Amino acid sequence: MLKGQKRENMPTDSKVNGIHHRTGAPVVNASTIGEVIAVTSGDGVLRLFQADRDSLAFAIHEGVILSMARESRSWLTGGEDGRFLRVSMEGEVEEIASFGSKWVDCVAADGEHFACSSGKMVYVWSPDRSQPELLEHQSTIGGLAFNTKRKQLAASHYGGVTIWTRRGNRWTKSVLAYKGYHSSVTFSPDGKFVVSTMQENAVHGWRLSDSADFAMSPYPAKINSIAWAGNNPYLVTSGANEVVCWPFKGKDGPMGKYPICVAERKQIVSCVEGFPNVNALLAGFHDGTVVLTEIKHESIPVVLRDAKDVEVTAIAVTETGSDLLIGDAEGEILWFKMQ
Repeated sequence: MLKGQKRENMPTDSKVNGIHHRTGAPVVNASTIGEVIAVTSGDGVLRLFQADRDSLAFAIHEGVILSMARESRSWLTGGEDGRFLRVSMEGEVEEIASFGSKWVDCVAADGEHFACSSGKMVYVWSPDRSQPELLEHQSTIGGLAFNTKRKQLAASHYGGVTIWTRRGNRWTKSVLAYKGYHSSVTFSPDGKFVVSTMQENAVHGWRLSDSADFAMSPYPAKINSIAWAGNNPYLVTSGANEVVCWPFKGKDGPMGKYPICVAERKQIVSCVEGFPNVNALLAGFHDGTVVLTEIKHESIPVVLRDAKDVEVTAIAVTETGSDLLIGDAEGEILWFKMQ
């Protein structure tokens, strides 16, 4: 049993039974608000799951939903149809902006500001402005993330990450340079580090206080999924045949430290999800297996879903840890209670 997790919320055997949904379109992303989990798919549909209720489906985009981020009571989505939307927990849809034939690649929110990217441009909406501010970059944006601790926005792209800092009513920028294409980006929970995944099977990071950078590599495959887990905290990553967990405790983060590696299997990890208050994580593999494991040496994973020869593409858990959702590349969704 995981420290800090009540026994009644943990699986008691190596297989769990739940409700299966077959959507017919690849699951792209999953995001949690309280006890509700939103799932986006390649057919432009957003689905809402909540315990003891029927799931709800809303066709909100034409084509693939490329990105999703949560606000306090709603989700932001971007699609290949060029629309930037807000979807409430009741399924009400608001169009924030439309970019025509240009895709909305990335979206992000911090409770005060929200943003999307299309091509090289980032559009940021602020409470004191009726129109978005335009932030231009040197190449197509790979990822967006807000740092609420420092009123910052990170945009990853070819050649590094641009950090935009809110000063009064203006955004000022600084560039953290490192060769190669940077895709997804995230700030550490304490706001002291920024980390990006790369096209070159690596993770790269910077300490914001002095721009000291560090490489976390090599990986045998591209890192398509990262998450924060535990109070330490750990950055948990896919891209290997085990989950690689980098410690970010202290002023140096992972610099000069070795990761903890857990849940080793023959297959490559395709998707990870962390628990914010417990040193534990969920990991999905290219063969469809999903496991639950603690972040410690020689931990013994619990198998939640057996291999199905279909890549796991999304995992989400409700904020109380009571319910779990798994989605895969063929559009199957498994929703079940952690017992």
